Amino acid sequence: MTTFTSPLAETLAPDLLDRFLRYVRIDTQSTRDRTQSPSTPGQLDLSRLLVEELLAIGLGDAALDDNGYVTATLPGTGPTVGLIAHVDTSQDAPGAGVEPIVHRAHPGGKLELPRGGTVVDASAGDIVTSSGDTLLGADDKAGVAEIMAAVAHLAAHPELPRPNLRIGFTPDEEIGEGATLFDVGAFGAVCAYTLDGSDLGELQDETFSAEEVILTITGVDAHPGWAKGVLVNATRIAAEIVAALPPELTPEQTDGRDGFIHVYEITGGSGRIEVRAITRDFDDAKLHAHSALIEHTAEEVVARYPGATLDVQITPQYPNMRTYIDQFPRAVTAAEEAIRAEGIELVRTPIRGGTDGSRLSAMGLPTPNLFTGGHDYHSTREWASLQEMAAASAVVVRLAEVWARDGAPPPR
Repeated sequence: MTTFTSPLAETLAPDLLDRFLRYVRIDTQSTRDRTQSPSTPGQLDLSRLLVEELLAIGLGDAALDDNGYVTATLPGTGPTVGLIAHVDTSQDAPGAGVEPIVHRAHPGGKLELPRGGTVVDASAGDIVTSSGDTLLGADDKAGVAEIMAAVAHLAAHPELPRPNLRIGFTPDEEIGEGATLFDVGAFGAVCAYTLDGSDLGELQDETFSAEEVILTITGVDAHPGWAKGVLVNATRIAAEIVAALPPELTPEQTDGRDGFIHVYEITGGSGRIEVRAITRDFDDAKLHAHSALIEHTAEEVVARYPGATLDVQITPQYPNMRTYIDQFPRAVTAAEEAIRAEGIELVRTPIRGGTDGSRLSAMGLPTPNLFTGGHDYHSTREWASLQEMAAASAVVVRLAEVWARDGAPPPR
C-alpha cells in the first residue's frame, strides 16, 4: 500500500520508523541452548533501552525484572488491557549486524538487496529490509515499535481516551519460552493483545497446539575397519526413522488447517544420535497422533537392530489459544471494532504457529494476536511495510479508545 490508512497512522509513522530502525540494529537472537532467562544477553540490551524510553515517555513504573521481562503502565479509565510483543529474533537466519534499508516509494515487486544475492518480493510503499545477509527482525521488533509509538502518542495526548494500559515486552518467544516466567497475576489485565502477526488487518484468535518429540537412539560403536558383527549404527537408524515418516505430513506439503511433523535437528554420531521434531495441529487429538506416530515409527525401526536402544520424550509446548479466548469474546470483538475504525478490512486467519498469547491465554490472560506489517519472517528476505506498520500502531490507539468507552460510566 502506498498511502497511509488515516491521518493518525501518518502522524505515527515517523516516530515508529525511528524506533524500529533503532531496535533492529540490536542483536537479540535467542538460542535453544537456554540456561538462563533471557537465553542471550543481547535481549537485555534492547530491554534496557525500552525501559529508558518508557520512562522518558512518562511511564514511571517501567521496569526490567530479573528474568528479562519489561513491564510498564499507562494509566487510564476503565479496565486494564495489555499490549505485548517479544524482543528476541529467530535463529533461522543470521541476526547480528543488521543494517536496515528504507526503500522509499517502492512501486511493488522485486527488490535486489546489496548483499547475499537476496531478492525480496514486496508490496508497493515504503519498504524496510535488511542489507540481504541477515534477517530484518520485524518479528517482532515491528510489534515492539508499534506499541511504543502508540503509547508515546497516547502519553503526549492525555485528552485521548484510553483504559489502563499494561505494556509487556517478553524474551525468548522464538524458542517457546516467552510466557514461561510471565507473571499474569502481577500484570493484572483482563485481556491482552500480542502484536506479532503479519498481513494488514489480521486478527487471530487461534493457533496450532504444539508438542516436541525428542528421540535418543543409542547404538553400539566400533572402529569401522573392524565393525562387522559389532557396529550398530545409530546414524543409520535415525535416517531410517526419518525416511519412514509420511512425506505428506511435512511442513513443505501442508497448509491451511493441516497439521505437520517437522524433524528440525539431528545431532550425534554412530554411537548415539538425538533426533528433534516438532508436531503441530489445530486439533489436539490429531496433534497427539502425530507425536505418537513418530514414537511408534522409531520403535519399529529400532526393534530391527539388536543392541540398539531408544528413549522418547514428548513435551507439550503450547495449546491452541482458541479454547481460552472463546471464554472472553470481548477481547476479539473490541479488536474487530478497532481495526474497522481505522478503515481496514478485517482478516481472520488461524496462526500456523504460536505466539506468547497461546500460553498466556491458557494461563488465564486471553491474548489474541494483531498484525504488524512484517513479512517473510525468519529469513534474509524479511521485509516490513511502513504504511502497514503505521496502521498497526494506529489500531492500538483505536483499541485504547474502544476499551476506554467500555469502561466509561453510562450517560445520564
